[in-house]
Amino acid sequence: MHLLKIDRENYIGQADPYILKAEGRYYIYTTGHDGIYAYSSDSLFDGWKFEGRVMTVEGHEGFWAPSVIEIDGTYYMYTSFEFYGDTPDRGGHRQTMHVATADNPLGPFENAKQILHPFSIDSHIVKNESGLFLFYSTNRFEGERIGTYIVVDRMLDPFTPEGKPQTVVVPTLDEDIYRKDRYKKGQHWHTIEGAFYFREGEWQYVMYSGNCFEQPTYYIGYARAKTDETDLTKIKFEKYPDDNTYCPVLSANEFEEGTGHHSMIKENGQWYAIYHARDYDDGLGADAFDARNARICKLNVKDGIITAERYKDRI
Repeated sequence: MHLLKIDRENYIGQADPYILKAEGRYYIYTTGHDGIYAYSSDSLFDGWKFEGRVMTVEGHEGFWAPSVIEIDGTYYMYTSFEFYGDTPDRGGHRQTMHVATADNPLGPFENAKQILHPFSIDSHIVKNESGLFLFYSTNRFEGERIGTYIVVDRMLDPFTPEGKPQTVVVPTLDEDIYRKDRYKKGQHWHTIEGAFYFREGEWQYVMYSGNCFEQPTYYIGYARAKTDETDLTKIKFEKYPDDNTYCPVLSANEFEEGTGHHSMIKENGQWYAIYHARDYDDGLGADAFDARNARICKLNVKDGIITAERYKDRI
């Protein structure tokens, strides 16, 4: 069901929603062409207030997919944007990961520092007993299924990746194809992005989005590992149910499409996914910049299996 209200007169989209609970309040951060926008509420399920733009860098655009973490009273936002201060990758992509800081969840997040080279997008920053880890997506141009895939790297501090990224999830399905013949005939471009890591019981999971939000097979899937390892760069995650089966947790259904790029929160023992999607008849019109908006549903997680409960008008 819809989580955030839509301002149809001044719509900016609510893509890539990242949820954070801090200081007893909930916050959702979303992608924006000219910066990152935020919403806040005292309740997970209603009462969300639009807080406006909380992060931007003058002279840049295409701000994507933030994740936020609090460490010792400072809030760190990891996000990418079109950056012309570095050489693009082989495909001409300029999206580059930066981190900005603030002293409260609504910022403003400032002093953005480049921490990776292009192409680097879709962060999930994670802290556990073994330290700080950054999941993100990058590109590869060699191999059978070229395209965007997920890696993880250890952070030496909040601004410094170790520089030894390990592969986490790669494209293995035709349903992961973002665009056919993108750079040359017969060589299709695949996309695996939007990593979200979490642990439940004996299992650790990395959820992800496959394909593109404009395609009918766009979906959320997951990889898993049954392990006590806490160094996230050492875990071998395996796609569920296997590399060759399209088995989405979320995909288009009878009332919404473009379901993908989510974050998660656990409340009273129940996991919830906050994801973006669009109604088949969204009412925004063809000129809307981005018709995706934030939704919420229950995720049931047990013994290595994740299933979703989705309803149009309730949670």
